[in-house]
Amino acid sequence: MTTSAIPEKKPNPLRVIAAWGVHLFTASGAVWGFLTLIAIFEGQFRMAIVWMIVAMLVDGFDGMLARWADVKKYANGIDGALLDNILDYINYVLVAALFLLKAPNMLPEGFAMAGAISILLTSAYQFTQVDAKTDDHFFKGFPSYWNIMVLYMLMMQLNQWVNLAFLVVFNILVFVPVKYVYPSRNKYLRNLTLGLTYIYGAIGIWGLLQYPNTPKWVVWASFVYVAYYLTLSLLPQSFKERNAK
Repeated sequence: MTTSAIPEKKPNPLRVIAAWGVHLFTASGAVWGFLTLIAIFEGQFRMAIVWMIVAMLVDGFDGMLARWADVKKYANGIDGALLDNILDYINYVLVAALFLLKAPNMLPEGFAMAGAISILLTSAYQFTQVDAKTDDHFFKGFPSYWNIMVLYMLMMQLNQWVNLAFLVVFNILVFVPVKYVYPSRNKYLRNLTLGLTYIYGAIGIWGLLQYPNTPKWVVWASFVYVAYYLTLSLLPQSFKERNAK
């Protein structure tokens, strides 16, 4: 008695195209990072900000698109997490390091190179921890938001020694195993968190595009979200897990 083998069902080609298209969308972050670096080298900081915004928008939406397109099933030849980490290191760390070197009045004289090297090294550690992104969707240690930090430095024009102090503190926090909220994957107060994140992003983008004439209220209003983010991150983990169920 013989049985005929059931032919394996081929995946829907449109789903495959969509999945690979999402990977291409994610990979475009390398282009925006490269354009940012060129603009910084040329001293065109307004243009650098534009490219940084584009890179952050790609990073903000590619995860959602990847889950929608089910890239792990339809484009499983690409390690999306690895691609994302490579691009995040370019756009969140390398770009910020060059900003510290080239942008005016960032750090005290003689400290710019050391500051840039410090975030390159601590971020190399942060990105390569096996549990840098925890199974319950948190970042362990300060999640290398260096690009956002240098933009605050640029907008606020604080004393250079104050900037250096913040840089030192955040470098130390990379090694402190506090779990920081991953806004797009957070379950506790999810709708509120996403809503505030979108508002923060929209106001922030509008304000950055006004550089060098960014209204001061934009910067100070943004700290409402920063305070919320830190409070949510520092809540006892057991409390968040119990209330997320």
